[in-house]
Amino acid sequence: MRKLTYYIACSIDGFIGDEGGDASTMLRFLDEEFYDFVKSEYPDTLPTHSRGPLGVEDLENKRFDTIIQGRASYDLALKMGVTSPYAHLREFVASRTLGESPDPNVEIIADDLVGRVRELKAEDGELGIYLCGGSVVAGELLEEIDELVIKTYPIVLGTGMPMFGSGLAVTDFVLDSVRTFENGLLVRTYSRKR
Repeated sequence: MRKLTYYIACSIDGFIGDEGGDASTMLRFLDEEFYDFVKSEYPDTLPTHSRGPLGVEDLENKRFDTIIQGRASYDLALKMGVTSPYAHLREFVASRTLGESPDPNVEIIADDLVGRVRELKAEDGELGIYLCGGSVVAGELLEEIDELVIKTYPIVLGTGMPMFGSGLAVTDFVLDSVRTFENGLLVRTYSRKR
């Protein structure tokens, strides 16, 4: 069984962006130390279109071969004219409104997101599935999430988009590791307690 990992950035108070999902205020913490960590531990999470400018286009996938993102996350790439932001992975976008995919590498999941994720998890393979953003999508998939990797930035937003949509049942995870960075950023990894 393959793992579904919710790899997400958030503020100290648990918001992944402002009310509209804009997380640009967190970008100032993406320094060389953190990029070195991402390149060595989570290279698959770097968007394909940013790999060239970062000089890392040859990095191999280490943890993931598939990505699932919500419509709002995908729209960020579309606004830049990028229709396949993670072309080095199999891409799925959860959307009931997008309709036809603008790219042959991107499959739209309009119905039964949980069922489709269960099919993906049941596939053979050594690499897992990266859940990339989307409070609503993460809330819908909470029961399927096996691992949380939470990049916590040293800021308080006070309000905004939470990590998970509201109205969820209490769900236990076990802390596996904490990595600290000089600029105050933390990366906490949790496993699902089953």
